[in-house]
This record gives sequence, C-alpha cells and structure tokens, in this order.
Amino acid sequence: MEINYQQIMKKLIFFFVLMCLFSCNEYIDKPKNLVGKTKMAEIIADLAINDQVIYLYPKTNLESGTRFILKNHEVKTEDFLASYRYYIVKQKMKGIVEDAQKIIIEKDPKSEKKIKGDIDLKDTKLPKLERR
Repeated sequence: MEINYQQIMKKLIFFFVLMCLFSCNEYIDKPKNLVGKTKMAEIIADLAINDQVIYLYPKTNLESGTRFILKNHEVKTEDFLASYRYYIVKQKMKGIVEDAQKIIIEKDPKSEKKIKGDIDLKDTKLPKLERR
C-alpha cells in the first residue's frame, strides 16, 4: 500500500482552487444606500447635460452644477459614487447609460443625431448665454 503524494497534492490544489473560486463570488458589496437604476439614469442624463454646458461655456463651474444635480435628486455624493462603482463592477452601467440617453433624447429630440453619431459638430449652432 504505497501513498502517491502527487495525486494527493493534485487533489489538494484542485480543492483549494475550487474554494477560492466559490469564496470570491462578490467583488463588491451592495452599497447601503444604493441609488436605483432609474434614478441613476436620470442623474447621469443631467450630468451629461451639465458637462455639455461646461464644454460650451468654459467659465462656468462644473462642481456647483454637479452638487446642484445631486441635491436636486436628493442623493448624497458618497451614495452616488458607491452606487456608480457597484453598477460598474456588476456590469449594469451600459443599460443605465442607454436609459440616460433616452432621457436626454426625450428632453431634446435634436440630440438624437448627436448621440448616435450622425451629426457633424460644425453644423451645430450654439445658443448664446445670457449672464446676469
């Protein structure tokens, strides 16, 4: 009755690999105050619009616009960031972004061509900003 150490080692290594695979099924825990997918899409749509305002009018303050959007949706910055990370890791952000694009198109139907890439920016007339 001879003990074959190679077979035992192979079985042990296989066992440990399986243990590691099953113990690592969650890369990130679900945030305590997870922002729902619908609300997340609305926030991302508003942030995208805010980003375009900053692009068109460079002297405006991006940070205050972002704070206003989060306050308007009654979401804390930490909750938004934790939810954003969670959706990225869970690979659910693509659907949320597509919903955000639909929201933007509902707000401005002209933006559909730009979102889908069918428009040249040279043909776009920029609105004039009235400062008070």
